[in-house]
Amino acid sequence: MAKKPNPHNKKRSGKPGSHRKGPGKGKPKREGSARVQENSEEEGMRLNKYVAHCGVCSRRQAADHVKNGLVTVNREVVKEPFYQVQPGDIVAFKDEVIRPEIRKVYFLMNKPKNTITTVSDDRGRRTVMDIIKNRVKERVFPVGRLDRATTGLLLLTNDGDLAQKMMHPSYVIKKIYHVHLDKPVDPEHIKAIRKGITLEDGPVPVDEVNYLEDKPGNQDVGITLHIGRNRIVRRTFEHFGYQVEKLDRVYLGGLTKKDLPRGFVRPLKRQEIIMLKHFTGKK
Repeated sequence: MAKKPNPHNKKRSGKPGSHRKGPGKGKPKREGSARVQENSEEEGMRLNKYVAHCGVCSRRQAADHVKNGLVTVNREVVKEPFYQVQPGDIVAFKDEVIRPEIRKVYFLMNKPKNTITTVSDDRGRRTVMDIIKNRVKERVFPVGRLDRATTGLLLLTNDGDLAQKMMHPSYVIKKIYHVHLDKPVDPEHIKAIRKGITLEDGPVPVDEVNYLEDKPGNQDVGITLHIGRNRIVRRTFEHFGYQVEKLDRVYLGGLTKKDLPRGFVRPLKRQEIIMLKHFTGKK
């Protein structure tokens, strides 16, 4: 009688390692010799969320990093943000092993001019991380962006969930800017901005805009809004032919510049952290 083939003893086909090319074609090989926080809440977490919890960036930015091939799991590039991190997985970002931050930290900076709002700059320019690097041992990142010439309030944290929500348009994070323009602002333009204008990337809803009473002349304007699109304040005034000479964010989600000189950083108080989480609905 012919011997029946054993269905559990089939030869693997394809090139070595072809069965573990990432999500959809097998999972990256587990490396049990170097386990990452076993039995922690990070296990089974989506890869983009895991990266955010490591204090690298927000969850949305982490998804982009994953898709761009900057994240590896067990030395293999995984481009699927929804890959589930499991016990024993070794996750690396730009070839550096990362692990979730246990302690969440929150810092408020009064950003100076000519400083880049990025974690690093390949042209060697000064970044906000150069200001904070000797003040905190945890890996933190800036929440949102202020362009190089813009000064004022900037939050830095390793809380990826909070950062994600603060930058999401569905949450009402109020921001106030003081703007100094190259010439007096026409009252009709103030009314038009207050009513609502539309730029090439959509409408610009503004909560309030008005002249600053404590400034001489009428080249100084205060504008309050919740949206955070790229260079939105500058583009709003450029729409009417003005050039913004100075732009300063003086209010961010209940935080102000009180007792925080330009170029300085301070940790948030417990009540301020609670306030920010309340605004974003984060428990």
